[in-house]
Amino acid sequence: MNSTPFIEMKSIRKIYPDGTEALKGVDFELRRGEIVGLLGENGAGKTTLMKILSGLLPPTGGEIYVDGKRVRFRNPSDALRAGIGMVHQYFALVPPFTAVENILLGQEGAGDLSLLDLNKVRAKLSALAEETGLKVPFDTPIELLSAGVQQRVEILKVLYRGTDVLILDEPTSYLTPLEVEELFKIMRNLKEKGKAIVFITHKLREVLEISDRIQVLRNGEVTGKISTEEATPKKLAIMMVGKEVVPRVTRKEMEPGEPVLRVKNLKVMSDFNTLAVKGLSFEVRAGEIFGIAGVEGNGQSELVQAITGLRKPLEGEVWLKDTNVTGLGPKELYGMGLSHIPEDKTRFGLAMNFDLAENSILGRQWEPQFLQQLGRLNWNRIADFARYIIKTFNVVAPGIRTPVKSLSGGNQQRLLVGRELSKEPVLVVAAHPTRGLDIASTVYIRELLIRMRDEGKGVLLVSADLDEILELSDRIAVMYEGEFLGVGKAEELTREEIGLMMGGIRP
Repeated sequence: MNSTPFIEMKSIRKIYPDGTEALKGVDFELRRGEIVGLLGENGAGKTTLMKILSGLLPPTGGEIYVDGKRVRFRNPSDALRAGIGMVHQYFALVPPFTAVENILLGQEGAGDLSLLDLNKVRAKLSALAEETGLKVPFDTPIELLSAGVQQRVEILKVLYRGTDVLILDEPTSYLTPLEVEELFKIMRNLKEKGKAIVFITHKLREVLEISDRIQVLRNGEVTGKISTEEATPKKLAIMMVGKEVVPRVTRKEMEPGEPVLRVKNLKVMSDFNTLAVKGLSFEVRAGEIFGIAGVEGNGQSELVQAITGLRKPLEGEVWLKDTNVTGLGPKELYGMGLSHIPEDKTRFGLAMNFDLAENSILGRQWEPQFLQQLGRLNWNRIADFARYIIKTFNVVAPGIRTPVKSLSGGNQQRLLVGRELSKEPVLVVAAHPTRGLDIASTVYIRELLIRMRDEGKGVLLVSADLDEILELSDRIAVMYEGEFLGVGKAEELTREEIGLMMGGIRP
């Protein structure tokens, strides 16, 4: 590893128009042939700092040096020409296009793909894929590829432009454990070839496994720089949040009540006209958390959408308490006591261009408490309710008129969870409720779900995080290819048994 920094960022500041100071004079260095973990909670400034390095945001103050030369990037193209590319947490791919077409998008001379020699392009890409280990089916539409393969396409898209610096923003958020292992192999391979990699994350175990050095941010400031050899989870947690945080919650013994959700022989089709849910039957009782474990893409999304009114079942029934609600829409279900924390908050949970007040009543805007004469919205009551959500659920935001898109992911999730749990629900359907969140937000939301269970609500928890399932669930089902391979009490199932079932093997 070269001892001379390839990238130097000095006293970087970022102040947004609303006055939010996201970065307060941050220094950052990166050398060729190393992986630096950029660690911090949601909203700490990690992504903002790297967006500045990749040309996506202009800094308010500070200097950037590449190979000893001061640079100023006007846009991501300038950064790419300097050898710096960023793979964002949310992929920027066109679903119907193939991998090759997506990789070429935005390149000079690629305005008309018919004018390019695609055979030469494929040959060059194949050589790059072989060299780096980033093998993908180049002629398959992106929408048919798993999240892990889509991520490989994003990395190839950056490397194809000849970058020396690869910035990965929360790259493991949507990956299975096996895909994470594959990603880490690729990162080590790129490091050996002299590439410099920034690994943005909030996950302590992963940053300790893959990085050479770790830099920690909190509230826009550097709170620590440490070699990975010297780092421990405790040291990093203290740097991240100012105190030691043990990311565990406890469940007290409960005697479950009557079923609040009954699913009978439910069959649901996928978007690709295949049977995603294959005749499932189960129930969730008052005062219990029923956890569904499994690798994503095994029918969990379609199951949740059918229960919450976002997708029509092909066959079977869904009962909420004593009412058959099969095929009802979200509005009717919400009015009957269902709360939904969706897996994709940007598609199903929040209107990102709306402000906090507007988002605080999404799906509830017809309730009498938010209306005045002639059915018009009562904005004074809505404002009071939004302030209640912010205070009760610890949402950090400048004010109720702040656009939700400007909040960190953790605060967006707290707002969404606050809105859904403040309905006094009968049933809470929570899909991946802590995915992508930092330690403190994860613990907070898990404690809220436990509180719902302790208050006698039924909770259906769907998560690919096995630790989360084991920590929260009273009963666990493992879903594989649209079916349950096993259902049992949490204390009766071992981690190994659950892992086997996640891979399609019945113990």
